[in-house]
Amino acid sequence: MKKDSKIFVAGHRGMVGGAILRKLQSENYTNIIVRNHSELDLTNQQKVNEFFAAEKPEYVFLAAAKVGGIMANQAAKADFLYDNIMISMNVTHAALEYDCKKLLFLGSSCIYPKLAPQPIKESALLTSSLEPTNEGYALAKISGLKYAEYIFNEKNKEFISVMPTNLYGIGDNYDKERSHVLPALIRRFHEAKIANEKSVTCFGDGSPLREFLFVDDLADLCVFLMNNYNEAETINAGVGKDITIKELAETVAEIVGFNGEILWDTTKPNGAPRKLVDITKAKNLGWTAKTKLKDGIKIAYEDFLKRFG
Repeated sequence: MKKDSKIFVAGHRGMVGGAILRKLQSENYTNIIVRNHSELDLTNQQKVNEFFAAEKPEYVFLAAAKVGGIMANQAAKADFLYDNIMISMNVTHAALEYDCKKLLFLGSSCIYPKLAPQPIKESALLTSSLEPTNEGYALAKISGLKYAEYIFNEKNKEFISVMPTNLYGIGDNYDKERSHVLPALIRRFHEAKIANEKSVTCFGDGSPLREFLFVDDLADLCVFLMNNYNEAETINAGVGKDITIKELAETVAEIVGFNGEILWDTTKPNGAPRKLVDITKAKNLGWTAKTKLKDGIKIAYEDFLKRFG
């Protein structure tokens, strides 16, 4: 990308799109296009085509998605499947039709099989069954990355994809029904601290292992890949190590300053037992994440306090 290339960041109001926008601005890219949902509904094919016909972006970061935590995904599989397929297909197809130079599709590590060998290589995709609780979202993301892959191979277009592990950081979603595990813990422990509660109850039994990537590190990788990567196969984005949900809860409680007891509701689902992605490909390209988990959680909590504190 040149500094004056016309770049569309789809989903700039979300955590990932916002981080990509910050990264591009910090590197002095000067011709960035954004639209919020009220200005452009990405599930509406006609509106998306009209936007691309008028603006003709050269590069597209497809970070827009309907997202949520384990309970939201489990309760609304149909909505997560429909909305995310429509967003992925509409934007990617329009990028093809209106001759974008390059598109980067953002997926999620939940696309991989529930019991994939750990750490999960990119080649594990579609080798066995998915985690049932977020199957709708995963199927939509698989469709999106496969569509980009097919276009790459059949249309000779540089449409690439990146599969991040669990993300957190500035601009995260703290909605009680729709947030992911780390922001949910930040909010729950903060509210418990303010209310002087003696205990906090968390979902599951605390045993699942999860990997967490600071969102600004992902944005750094996305811009790096847009400028340096040109292959059909997706690239995993992660930090190369994981932590139990129990350890995560204890770490968040410490950073937030909650000193009460942490209890576990084992009637709630755990999700997949482990999700650690293999980051060999990214490392071989010369990229590694920079932010340590504790440092990132501190930044995320500071952002939470600015927005909601």
